[in-house]
Amino acid sequence: MHHSMRVLAGLLALLVLLAACAGQPAAPAPEAPTEVAMADAPAADAAAFDIANWDSVLEAARGTTVNWYVWGGSESINNYIDTFYGQALAERYGITLNRVPLSDTVVAVDQLLSEKEAGIDTGSIDLIWINGENFASLKQAEMLYDGWARSTPNAALVDWENPALYLDFGVPIEELESPWSSAQFQLIYDEARISADELPRSYAEFAAWACANPGRATYIAPGPGAFQGTRFVKGALFEMSGGAEQWGAFDQELWDQWAPELWAFLNELEACLWRAGETYPADENELHSLFANQEVDFSITQAIAGAGALISDGLVPETARAFVFDDYMIGDYNYVAIPRNGPNKAAALVLANLLLEPEFQAAQVLPENGFGLGYGIDVRKVEDPADRALLEAAIEQLGPAATDPVDLINALVADSAPEYQSLVEEGWRQNVLIGD
Repeated sequence: MHHSMRVLAGLLALLVLLAACAGQPAAPAPEAPTEVAMADAPAADAAAFDIANWDSVLEAARGTTVNWYVWGGSESINNYIDTFYGQALAERYGITLNRVPLSDTVVAVDQLLSEKEAGIDTGSIDLIWINGENFASLKQAEMLYDGWARSTPNAALVDWENPALYLDFGVPIEELESPWSSAQFQLIYDEARISADELPRSYAEFAAWACANPGRATYIAPGPGAFQGTRFVKGALFEMSGGAEQWGAFDQELWDQWAPELWAFLNELEACLWRAGETYPADENELHSLFANQEVDFSITQAIAGAGALISDGLVPETARAFVFDDYMIGDYNYVAIPRNGPNKAAALVLANLLLEPEFQAAQVLPENGFGLGYGIDVRKVEDPADRALLEAAIEQLGPAATDPVDLINALVADSAPEYQSLVEEGWRQNVLIGD
């Protein structure tokens, strides 16, 4: 098979496997949209638009500002948001984008929970980039606007029956979230320094490699704002416990059984790491810097483009390449959600719909644009020939800096239930960082 066709076939198969890996029932069919979209919002906002009439949404949004709260830790993603979405919102819809950068999404979650406690009916957040435990917290608190996600025009391009999409860390998204993009945990190496046949292909092999090359490897400290470090530790947990599926629903006894072995594994690894594990990179940018300065031999990425966007930004060498272990490389979707007390739901809906436009979905894959995450839509649902060709061409352009899509498929597993997030992060801090 020609390489470009193999890449495209691999991506389509990845979409199918994302559904299969969750091992959960398909999403129930949505109810018909209500005539008035704002039924659960403050009464003053209720007459602003009818979600069943998209023209009324556009009319209500025109001339307004939309406050989008997003993780601000990547300058290239910030620039992508401002350039692509900011310009399109202004030129097409007369909407001003106000991107509000967050050190961690939990900051916005805490703000919304505080507003609920204070009885604030109209807050300041219109849209949030969100997933995982942050979504679970706001869903439980009933602080998310409901009944909208499948009602935008581009919702028809989403595979809502895909359990990996319909379940966010095991929690049904219902109509509280709309997908933006997809991602999968990967490692990065420099082919000028290490050959592909020398690469570790499991967490156990990573530990062995680190101890055979003391100080040349490390990982990000798990914790808020550093989900990549948490994901690394979860992958090790999946591997040593013999499977990822069992972690899809919370089981305290299962955690109590395996947590001590996880900490023992990581503590044994610690002496072999960069600076003998006395300190860990705080985020991906610090790890990229250590990698680029040749202090360590591996970095990480979540991007479907692999190392491509990092190369474009000058953050890693041009000879950087992405790779995966043979199994237990966590992949998922990320989403946007509208707070129940959001002041400008119409503009938030327009922005959420814009994120799913095929032209922007294609743009987000390309490394030169600085985002580099995978599609939130299903290419097979795109009927327009020009749009479909655009999406297929983008995947073909990824080049050698990206992980082979077949390798991605073979290594893919779904993330664990949200309750494990804090157990992993706090447990790691107490048992690995502070003391053995």
